[in-house]
Order: sequence, then structure tokens, then C-alpha cells
Amino acid sequence: MFRENEIEMKSLGDIAQLLQGDLKGPPELPIKGIQALDVAGPDEISFALGPRYRKDVEKSRAGALILPRDWPLLDRPSVLVDDPYLAYALLATAFLDKPFKAMGVSPEAHVGSDCDIDQEVSIYPGVYVGDRVHIGPVVSLYPGVYVGDDVYIGEGTTLYPNVVVYHGCRLGKRVSIHAGTVIGSDGFGYARSGNSHVKIPQTGIVVIEDDVEIGANVTIDRAALEETRIGRGTKIDNLVQIAHNVSIGANSILVGQVGVSGSTRLGKGVVLGGQVGIVGHVELGDGVMVAAQSGVNRNIAAGEIVSGSPAMPHKSWLRAVSAFKYLPDLVKEVHNLKRQIKSLKGDPE
Repeated sequence: MFRENEIEMKSLGDIAQLLQGDLKGPPELPIKGIQALDVAGPDEISFALGPRYRKDVEKSRAGALILPRDWPLLDRPSVLVDDPYLAYALLATAFLDKPFKAMGVSPEAHVGSDCDIDQEVSIYPGVYVGDRVHIGPVVSLYPGVYVGDDVYIGEGTTLYPNVVVYHGCRLGKRVSIHAGTVIGSDGFGYARSGNSHVKIPQTGIVVIEDDVEIGANVTIDRAALEETRIGRGTKIDNLVQIAHNVSIGANSILVGQVGVSGSTRLGKGVVLGGQVGIVGHVELGDGVMVAAQSGVNRNIAAGEIVSGSPAMPHKSWLRAVSAFKYLPDLVKEVHNLKRQIKSLKGDPE
């Protein structure tokens, strides 16, 4: 997973301090990286989420382990934590974390007029930056990135290859946008004129707040008049479509192939499973969870968990799904009952 030439050695004591865990073993034990249980070596650390991995832990050659605090006594160097999965995420990030090295602006990049670009940036060959663009410190723009006029890019933001940010859009601090994503393309708005369609100009922008991560090949449309907004800390998977004037609250999760129609409002901490579709002009309250492949066509109150298409309370959907396999037999039984009733009434077949 992470190789020695990519990382810096850490002691087990440092790891325990980073993870705020209980150290069981020598604090000076050197650890060069983190790996899966079945491939970790004596100079690497691994992790187990719970007791179902006990046999894997016993077989593992890992030099140290990250384990739940209630793990049975183990005669191995370890760090006991409340949430091993979170600990894994934090430690993997720490191993890969490197100081930012500014490459400057490549002479093979195009930079427009009246731009405000910090000196501590990496703008690679093949990047296009329009006029009046603000680019803060510790920003990386990889080859093929297009940044339109009047765009604002905050500190610590990274745009991976072939990301497109249309004119006027605003990206906050520490935003990460992966390859092929398009920010600020026109919203899908048309008025009917007889048998033809008249385009409604999309004059708004997209605002992406701090600490948002957006996957590859995502499309986020600009608003018709005001703004499409992605809230702080939200994470968006690959292949997601977000339409014009949508507002997504802080710390939400949108899994792959989600589609959110125009002017929909999502509260804070909303979770949309893969391939969820949401019609326009509805509201989902804080903490709503929508199961994969569900279709939402109504407002959902805060804290609800829904499934199905059309979406309904999750428990109701589970009962409905469990009944599906009996439907053919039920149809036959109803036909038989109808024939029996006709026979009792003396009605002809």
C-alpha cells in the first residue's frame, strides 16, 4: 500500500500519540508503513476492525497492530483505539503527508491578465488560467486544467488533470477535485415554445466551500440566477450529477452515480447511496439517509432513513421487498379464489 521510499519512519509511541490510543509495546519500535493484515511485514503496522478478524490477526506478520480497546489480551505490540477504521485513515494520511513543494508557474501554462496568483503554487504545463483569477497559496493545478475568467481558488486546493472550472466559480480552501470533473457548466434549463425549446441563460455560479472532495467525472452545474452551493466538508464520489441551484449542506456524502435535480436542498450530514435520484425542488432535512437506487420525489424530514422508488421509510421498504417473491403465488391464489366465488354464485366461467 505505502512503500518505504514514499514515507517517513515513525515510532510506535508516536503513532499511539497521534491516534490518542493506548500503547501496548515498546514505544521506540520503528514502523515504516501501514499494510493489510495478510501482507504486512515485521516493520509495518496493520489494523483489525473487530473480533471477526481474530484469526487474521493471529496469522499476520505485522510488527504492530491497531485494535479496538476491548480486544482480548494479545502478546503483540499494539495500539488500542476507539475506532480502528478512523485510526487507519488518520495514520495512512500521516504516512503520506509531505510538505508542499511549490513548482511555480510553468512557462508552458497560459495565464491571463490581472490575475492574483500566490508565489507558492504549482501550475503545471498545459494549464489554462483566464483573466482576473485569484489563486491562493499551496494550490496545485495539474496538466490540462482549465480555469475560466474571474474564478477564485482558495488556499491548499488541488485540481487534478483535465478539471474544468467555468467562469466566476469560487472554490474554498483545501478543496480536492479529481480528473475530468466539470464545475460550472450550464444548468439544464429550457422554456417551451411550440415544438421547440428556448434556452434559459444560466447566469449564476458554483460555490464550493472549504474541505470538499469531489471525485472523477463529476458535473456540477452553475445556477440559473444565484448559486449552486456545496457545503463545507462534503464528499462527492465519481460520476455524480448535481444540477443548477442545488444546495448541499455541510459534511454530506454523495456516492457514485447519484443525480440531484435542480433547486433541491440537502441539509447537513445527508447521505445518498449509489444511483440515488432526486427530483427537483424538494428538501431533505439534516441527517437524512437514502439507500442505494432509491428515487426521492418528496420532501424528507430530518433524520429519516428511506429506501425504494418512490422512496418510503426504510422499514416499510424492507417489508415490501420481502413480499415481492410471494407475488406470483398470491396472484394465482387470488385467481383461484375468484373462480371459487363465481362457482359458489353459480356464475358461468
